[in-house]
Amino acid sequence: MPYQSSGGRRNNVQLGVGRSVWGGAPPPPISEQVLDGIPGCLAWIALLFCIAGAVAFPKVILLIATLLAFYSALRFVFAGIANVMGLRRINEWEQLDWHTQYLELADSDSIAWDDVHHVLIIPNYKEPLHILEKTLDNMAEQYEATKRITIVMAMEAGEDGCVEKGEALKQIYKSRFAHFYYTIHPRGLPGEMQGKSANEAWAARWIKRKLVDELGYDINHITISTGDSDTIWHRDYFYALTYLFATNPQRYLRFWQAPIRYHGNIWEINPLMRLINVYSTAFELAYLAAPWWIPMPISSYSLSLRLADVTGYWDTDVMAEDWHMYIKTFFARDGEVEIIPVFLPFLARATGGANLWEEMKNRYQQTLRHAWGSKEVGYMIAKVLEHPEIPAGASFRLLFRVAHDILLAGAGWIIMTVGSQLPLLLHPAVFSEMLQAGFSDPLFALLQISFIIVSALGVFFWYLDVRVRPKRPQPATWGERILTLISFPLLAVLTLIFVAIPTLQAQTRLLIGIPLAYRVAPKV
Repeated sequence: MPYQSSGGRRNNVQLGVGRSVWGGAPPPPISEQVLDGIPGCLAWIALLFCIAGAVAFPKVILLIATLLAFYSALRFVFAGIANVMGLRRINEWEQLDWHTQYLELADSDSIAWDDVHHVLIIPNYKEPLHILEKTLDNMAEQYEATKRITIVMAMEAGEDGCVEKGEALKQIYKSRFAHFYYTIHPRGLPGEMQGKSANEAWAARWIKRKLVDELGYDINHITISTGDSDTIWHRDYFYALTYLFATNPQRYLRFWQAPIRYHGNIWEINPLMRLINVYSTAFELAYLAAPWWIPMPISSYSLSLRLADVTGYWDTDVMAEDWHMYIKTFFARDGEVEIIPVFLPFLARATGGANLWEEMKNRYQQTLRHAWGSKEVGYMIAKVLEHPEIPAGASFRLLFRVAHDILLAGAGWIIMTVGSQLPLLLHPAVFSEMLQAGFSDPLFALLQISFIIVSALGVFFWYLDVRVRPKRPQPATWGERILTLISFPLLAVLTLIFVAIPTLQAQTRLLIGIPLAYRVAPKV
């Protein structure tokens, strides 16, 4: 079996990521590479099918592409509805007093309010001090930080001066938290790809030994959260988490996830790039708010230290650690793990650069790295086969959720674009016939309706995003306004360059076994 299971942990399985900026791993076993290549294989099959179909049966290909485009438009509609629901929930949650909620709803199964302790791991590598200080200043303002929050700065030995940086931060912030530690993740450990996941695993094991084994904290009373080095948590996130963790009888089988907003540097990035982040923000909130979709963890999230411990912590040989950790715990705990939304959004910083060209290159590389999460389709299939004891319905719902977005961004995008354009280019008579028929032609009508829906919802998402953005430090210039307007008609091109192509590149590299370098995306 390509993915070995031991309490949900893969034992020294080598992923096909090769050498990276943070370290590397040997090539994967062929059987695992076959599973990793599923999304890329389907993408190339879709391309060949569209080309052959455009020649042999153009109307059939047009029909398939049109139906898929209409399905995508309907997703936008449901995402718009879910966004309105999510924003209302955020407004409601921001008004709540969580201690009062606890006093009203706690029962005999609840943990005592004062017993809950939070650990935050902050993996970082060559991050500027002012970014880390902003993150820590924000954390110091969290509810009872000096009493119930432990900070772990997860440093990398590959960064020159990491010990001095960790020590300097400790001296500044140790009095503002219950505990402040820094760990140094060694380079070149066997079976590791040095990156966020491996660093988190090292820091989490270290802090468990420190707090539980040495200082006597009860592991059952501790949450462990992880975030990017630039995550700005909502001021009430850990206040709410205290209540949510203490009162949930299934607390050891739960993740907690807040919606992400790419507003940490919203006024610093180029206006052309903001609309892409708007879409990401909108869909992540929609996944959390909609009862008809299954949410997945992204970037910054929480779980119990007990759950992390019994499932073997984060795997040390993966790149997309958030989805992977959730899938791992799901199967390790018999399919009973779920995500609880926390409607208190956190701010993240979008990729930036010294100029537009640098920003575009950095954004492309970040999407390429994120798209390496396409490996999770193969991991999910292996886990489903490994655990026939888990109800098939639960396993396949999660498999569908994981595969859906990955395949839609690869094979689905090819079918919608190539499948809708190539038949018309190769068969001008079909195109002319559709134009003459206009909306009386079902295919023409569906394509136009889909385009109108996506365009209208794009403007709607932008409007919702503008309403909740941080205050501008200075008024918008005319150049900024013009670039913002241009970004709307350019959205299809921007999506092609910064979403579809890097996704297809990552999936193709996974298919043929070409390693991917891990690079920290510049945010300033």
